[in-house]
Amino acid sequence: MSRIFNILASFAIVFVLATMAVGYSLRTRDIRDPADSVAQKMATVHRLSGIAAGIALVFVNSIVVTYFIGTSRWCKEVSETYKLDAIFTRRSTVLKRRTFPLAVANMLIAVTIIALGGASDPGGTFRMAPPPGLSWTNLHFMAAAAGLLAVGYLSLLEASNIRANQQVIGEVMDEVRRIRTERGLE
Repeated sequence: MSRIFNILASFAIVFVLATMAVGYSLRTRDIRDPADSVAQKMATVHRLSGIAAGIALVFVNSIVVTYFIGTSRWCKEVSETYKLDAIFTRRSTVLKRRTFPLAVANMLIAVTIIALGGASDPGGTFRMAPPPGLSWTNLHFMAAAAGLLAVGYLSLLEASNIRANQQVIGEVMDEVRRIRTERGLE
């Protein structure tokens, strides 16, 4: 799982970065001008890639949640079946509980960035005034930059927890092999 997570998380982060680059390049254009077909196309690409990048982040973190639910349950069932020390189940459960908030935070960051992007769209129907001295576009860009850093950091923490959980699974498997060998169940 560690390798898969690293690849998928890296892809999602690079996708967000590429979307930011397209969005940043729009700062030199007027997307309100319907005659500027280049700006209109770039804005469409930015919107669609932003949604796709958000979906990618949610997808990766959904896999993490599913992984921890499944492995935590597996650890509990194997520990009960082979009468293993409850420490394995506790360690797996602690790792799961540590990782869930990280995954949810990554998902909420994606939703927040997308929502601010929608607020900054001049063609949108959102008419609430931004905080004084800022525009929705600036808030969207700042949230994307800060969000990218936060997602990167939280993903590193998730990767660490995944590696630790894989270690717990390895230890459970070692104990099961030992017990099966003792019982002649090779």
